[in-house]
Amino acid sequence: MTRSSGILRGRGPGAHCPAGGIALCRTAEAGSTRLKILSVEDHELFRDGLRYALASLPNAPELLEAHTGAEALKRLERDSEIGLVLIDLGLPDQDGLELLRTVRTRFPTVAVAVVSGSERPADARDALAAGAVGYVPKAAGRAVILSALRLILAGGIYVPPFLVAANEEAPALLSPRQREVAALMVKGLTNQEIGDVLGIGGGTVKSHVAVILRVLEVANRTEAVLALVASGLVDSPQGRS
Repeated sequence: MTRSSGILRGRGPGAHCPAGGIALCRTAEAGSTRLKILSVEDHELFRDGLRYALASLPNAPELLEAHTGAEALKRLERDSEIGLVLIDLGLPDQDGLELLRTVRTRFPTVAVAVVSGSERPADARDALAAGAVGYVPKAAGRAVILSALRLILAGGIYVPPFLVAANEEAPALLSPRQREVAALMVKGLTNQEIGDVLGIGGGTVKSHVAVILRVLEVANRTEAVLALVASGLVDSPQGRS
């Protein structure tokens, strides 16, 4: 894993494409075929800025637009060549996070990232936990947005600096035993399995997990794993052996 300036790269064996990004990789493998990116955004000024920014990329992607979640789903149904969807959380017809979940369920080969004006750590955690390959703040500026998109198109996951900063202090509040539990959580072990590895009871593990969730200010284990990896406390999960 390499983490720098809010960027998190985490890949398991064979994971050379973004999670849910098979269509993205197919387009890349086609060589001359331009990647299609669908922007789901109702602010014209930002859409124009995004179009201008994407034009500076090599083999500039084709930018498609949808102003609402409903329009985005219709476009995805009509065009199987869309490889990446950029979703704003504040859409006029529905919650952007709910649209993210819908796209991930109905179009699992399409990669999805969030581009939002919100810089609330909880919003970023929720989006990444729902399967987003990145959370890009609109206020980040053109250069940062372009860097984030390059990383995503290369198969990485973009974690914004404000989320990394929010998570960096939390691990210091964990005890050595809780850090051990956290490392095993990231590997996907159950409470019982963690207890077996550490030689402690399942109830004790459950108590440690509750503390970890509270310290990280997350609601579940999935969000905890994302926060732990973003903090640099543990490496990205490589899958269970």
